[in-house]
Amino acid sequence: MSTPTEQLTAAGVSIWLDDLSRGRITSGNLAELIRTRNVSGVTTNPTIFAAALAGHGYDDQVSELAKSGANADDAIFRITTDDVRDAADILRPVYDATNGVDGRVSIEVSPDLAHDTDATIAQAQQLWHAVDRPNIHIKIPATKAGVPAITAVLAQGISVNVTLIFSLERYAAVIDAFLAGIEQAKANGHDISGIHSVASFFVSRVDTEVDKRLAAIGTDEAAQLKSKAGIANARLAYELFEKEFASDRAKALTAAGATVQRPLWASTGVKDPSLPDTLYVTELVAPGTVNTMPEKTLEATFDHGVITGDTVTSNYADAHAVIDRLGQAGVDFADVTQVLEDEGVEKFIDSWHGLQKTVTDALAGAAR
Repeated sequence: MSTPTEQLTAAGVSIWLDDLSRGRITSGNLAELIRTRNVSGVTTNPTIFAAALAGHGYDDQVSELAKSGANADDAIFRITTDDVRDAADILRPVYDATNGVDGRVSIEVSPDLAHDTDATIAQAQQLWHAVDRPNIHIKIPATKAGVPAITAVLAQGISVNVTLIFSLERYAAVIDAFLAGIEQAKANGHDISGIHSVASFFVSRVDTEVDKRLAAIGTDEAAQLKSKAGIANARLAYELFEKEFASDRAKALTAAGATVQRPLWASTGVKDPSLPDTLYVTELVAPGTVNTMPEKTLEATFDHGVITGDTVTSNYADAHAVIDRLGQAGVDFADVTQVLEDEGVEKFIDSWHGLQKTVTDALAGAAR
């Protein structure tokens, strides 16, 4: 009998772990998850690193950095790029076995730069060269300022994970930015077969915001739509993915060796305890996707996830109906997605500033 994570992989879903810490690397835990849970990639964000650095696995390096006179930003850069490099080395066999599709580790530009295109491009280059591994993604948020940065960074041959996508409209802009970036990379003489990208579409946060609004509306129709928006929105994103990558423009690039930008389901941990803990895994199975999971969701999937094959492409009509019914019930979905983007950036900025304070305090303590 195969495990649910093996079945998920066989259905075309790459399982990535949405967490990283030095302890996971040095203890062998990450290698164990690759071996036993079919993990084939890792994603990080400022919140994840803030939690990791609150532990004690970094004391020796913080002490060394304090002696060298490093400030908090320099220390964060060194610590996080070291962790990502080490994780990338652990995942390198997966990268080689999948011809570069998986075995990837993502590291994010500072969220303080989310509304600054030029600074995002500059830091993406800096992170790419500092980690110096082919199997990483630089995470760039899908803000209005982030979208042109995506094109510019891809054009330089740098692989990109586009994060914080909530709306279909913004996702369409992200796909266009990807195609433009690959076109420019080709014109610049890069081997476009080696440039990879994922587009991270957030799921559970959509339900959290929409369900709050449905509860305020309070009608029977609103109650029937509870916890349906996130999955419907993601399924329509996959419909858009299929449509856009079947275009003549995309086909010309893939014929020249380009890879497609895979949809990645993010925010797949269930926030509402009344929902099944594998909901955002089992209901979003589709070929050529990535699901990045917190460890709790990964373990729940391994333990009792029921994988029934593709649960996306036969449900487009239902997904459209859910979004239509939300509008009829009084939910302004465009406002929902804009609020979530704004909140997502702010949450990462808050985490980043918390991380800066943690490291500032640790450096001061080590210097005494």
